[in-house]
Amino acid sequence: MSARNIGIDVQAPSRECNDPHCPFHGGLSVRGHIIDGKVVSAKMERSCVVKREYVRYVPKYERYEKRTSRYAAHHPPCIDLKPGYLVRIMECRPISKTKSFVVVEARAGAAEIYGQDYTVDGREAAAEAEPAATPKGKAPKEES
Repeated sequence: MSARNIGIDVQAPSRECNDPHCPFHGGLSVRGHIIDGKVVSAKMERSCVVKREYVRYVPKYERYEKRTSRYAAHHPPCIDLKPGYLVRIMECRPISKTKSFVVVEARAGAAEIYGQDYTVDGREAAAEAEPAATPKGKAPKEES
């Protein structure tokens, strides 16, 4: 049984499963919103919680505020997930009271982001370091 085309450009999982709620090997159709987020909990059976962080502009204060949303998503057994993985979830029909999304792709395994350095799948990669911004009117401290 091969993975079927779900209509978006994602890498199909290499493993097979017999889950009826899998968009690749079952009959679940996906539509609507596509959300990128981070897995914060994968303790439930065939379910996970995905957190998405975004910024919202507040016109009164002319500032941005950071907000988070948590989505309960179906986790097909053919996709390996652990807390900390970056994933892409997609909207589907309601599977249960709280689950209306399904994981369609694990974008990066265990990506922990700390400032400029991050690790993906055990490999270390350093992003190009940018000079730190200094407050107005203050010169950067000289290192001796």
